[in-house]
Amino acid sequence: MPHGDPHVRLAELIRESLSVVALTGAGISVPSGIPDFRSPGTGVWASVDPMEVAHIDVFRRDPKRFWDFYGQRFHTLDDKAPNRAHDLLAAWERRGKLDAVITQNIDGLHSAAGSKTIVEVHGTVASSRCPTCGQRFALHEVRLRLDDDPDGIPRCDNGHPLKPDVVLFGEDLPVAALAHARQLARTADLMLCIGTSLEVYPVSELPSITLSEGGQVAIVTRSHTEYDRLAAVRLDDDVVEDLERVDAALSGPRSS
Repeated sequence: MPHGDPHVRLAELIRESLSVVALTGAGISVPSGIPDFRSPGTGVWASVDPMEVAHIDVFRRDPKRFWDFYGQRFHTLDDKAPNRAHDLLAAWERRGKLDAVITQNIDGLHSAAGSKTIVEVHGTVASSRCPTCGQRFALHEVRLRLDDDPDGIPRCDNGHPLKPDVVLFGEDLPVAALAHARQLARTADLMLCIGTSLEVYPVSELPSITLSEGGQVAIVTRSHTEYDRLAAVRLDDDVVEDLERVDAALSGPRSS
C-alpha cells in the first residue's frame, strides 16, 4: 500500500472503482447511541446470553421472555437517528460513488439517512409479523400493541404473538437477501467494511468473494478482523471521523 494519508488513499480507491459496495455492522450505529453486541463490558451480549433471549426457540417456547428482552431493544431504538456516517454513505450513493449498502444492522438507520439500495441480511425491526396467520404490522403499531398487552407481548388481531422481521439465532438468513449480497460482492471493485468485526458467518465470507474476483477490500472499524492483512486500506479511529476525512479527500482535488 502506498505511503501517505490512508484516508486520501481510500478516496482514491473509491474514485478509481467502477463498483463500490459498503458492508456495515453495529459499529456504524454506535455513534447514534445504539450499543453494539460484542464489545467487552458494553456490548448487548456482555450482560445477557443471546441463546436465552434472542433464539427462535425461545420465541416459540416463551414469547414473554423473548419480548421482555426485545421490547427493551425496540425502546432503545425508539428515538435514534442516523449519524454522519450513515449520511455520508447515502450522499455517496446519490453522487454515484457507492452502488449499495449491505448491512447486518436491523435498526433501519441507513434507510432513514436516505440510502436507496440496501440489503438487510439480518432483517429489520421496521415490521413484525404473526408466524401463525401471517399478519404484518409496522414498527409503530407493534410498539402500541407491545405497550397495550398486559403480558408485554405484541399480538396480531387473532391474539398470536408477533415476531419481529429480524433473523434470530437459530434461523437462516433470508435467501434472496444473501444471494443479492453475494452478487454485489462478486461484482464490486471495492468493498468498504465499516463498523464490523466480520465474525458472523455467512456475512464474513463476503469480503473473500470480492477478493477472489479481483476486487479490493477496505476496513473501517476499531475492532480486529481476519481481513486486516488483506485490506488495501485499514482505518481504525472513530468511524464518523474516518469517513468524514475520506469524504473531504473525495470532494477535494485529486492528489498528485
